[in-house]
Amino acid sequence: MSRWRWILAQLTRRLWVRATLIGMLGVAAALLAALAERFIPWHPATEMGADAVYDILTIIASSMLAVTTFSLSVMTSAYGSAASNVTPRATRLLMEDTLTQNVLSTFIGSFLFSMVGIVVLKTGAYGDRGRFVLFLVTVAVIALIVVSLLRWIDHLTRLGQVGETTRKVEQTTHQAITARRERPCLGGLPLLLDSLPVDALPILANTVGYVQFIDMQALSLCAEEHEGFVHVVAIPGSFVHSSTPLAWFSATPGRANDQALIEAVRDGFTVGDERSYDQDPRFGLMVMSEIACRALSPAVNDHGTAIDVIGRLTRLLSLFAEPAAKEHIDYPRVQVAALAMSDVFEDAFMLIARDGAAHIEIQLRLQKSLQALAQLGDADFRSAALQQAALAFERAEQALALESDKHRLRCAIEAARTR
Repeated sequence: MSRWRWILAQLTRRLWVRATLIGMLGVAAALLAALAERFIPWHPATEMGADAVYDILTIIASSMLAVTTFSLSVMTSAYGSAASNVTPRATRLLMEDTLTQNVLSTFIGSFLFSMVGIVVLKTGAYGDRGRFVLFLVTVAVIALIVVSLLRWIDHLTRLGQVGETTRKVEQTTHQAITARRERPCLGGLPLLLDSLPVDALPILANTVGYVQFIDMQALSLCAEEHEGFVHVVAIPGSFVHSSTPLAWFSATPGRANDQALIEAVRDGFTVGDERSYDQDPRFGLMVMSEIACRALSPAVNDHGTAIDVIGRLTRLLSLFAEPAAKEHIDYPRVQVAALAMSDVFEDAFMLIARDGAAHIEIQLRLQKSLQALAQLGDADFRSAALQQAALAFERAEQALALESDKHRLRCAIEAARTR
């Protein structure tokens, strides 16, 4: 995916973009009905009075304005609830929810359609055929409103709830992990840090933030143009600043100090204030871990949610253990550092093990999950799982007050290892 396609994908997730497009569609439908006099040769069987259509459009305009205002207030409350009860990092997914955006856009588009229809109707631009076409379009808009309202009512019962928000985070993280498993190096070659050329040129970041997206196609074209290789060390999710190398560039002598080359490689990296879910599966795992930590806080005290998150994390991490298909190398001149399994397991379980160290039910479920994951994947995957299991047990040994709980935890670990 190129950078412009990624930016376009980000724009399509914004509510105002979708609302603007559907609103323009509603305005166009009302205006095009006025052209029916020129292009429709037949006459309607029944005469459609202006007052009948006007009354219907007035009802739609007034009701859609109220429904839209109410829906926006409900959305704001849901976002606040998710930020306080789940995690602020999950509210972005609620704001990008497709169903919510479609429903609100439908309401706004219907409002604009009815307002433009009323204005044009009062100007007398509609003839008999135009009013009849406007009436048919109005009936279709009413049907669309009814369907949207039914979907919206069903969706409101879950919007902002802990379980629904957790499910969205898991679904988004699942997509990111699946995409990364299919392209572990984003379509490039794996990078070996000990094999970097000694004369490679460091491409430093020019801003402070997180790497959100890497345009592999742009980096590949740059490498081909300058007859060199790009060695990416700052993968999506990395925190960078002015002294952090985004990548290293190795080329023929005399070509590596070109300032245009440095800017071209730097432009292949999108750095923002926040991390993104798209190319960064670790961010989704971190958000899942934050949800469990919030549930373990004394203010919430919802251990069931923490146990549920551990199960979801186990399901997500098991995707890394599945044998990946042979990756097709699209950009042979670009090398990208792979994800470290130790970092992945740390993002998923370290915070839960720390905040749940004094709770035997959390430690039991955590050890069962980690011991199960330790039976999957390659050597690095199993080693990372066992490392987190050992750290969690060490924290529990220090935090658990009852000796009987410690003994029970030891027995559970031995039983899991035996199985």
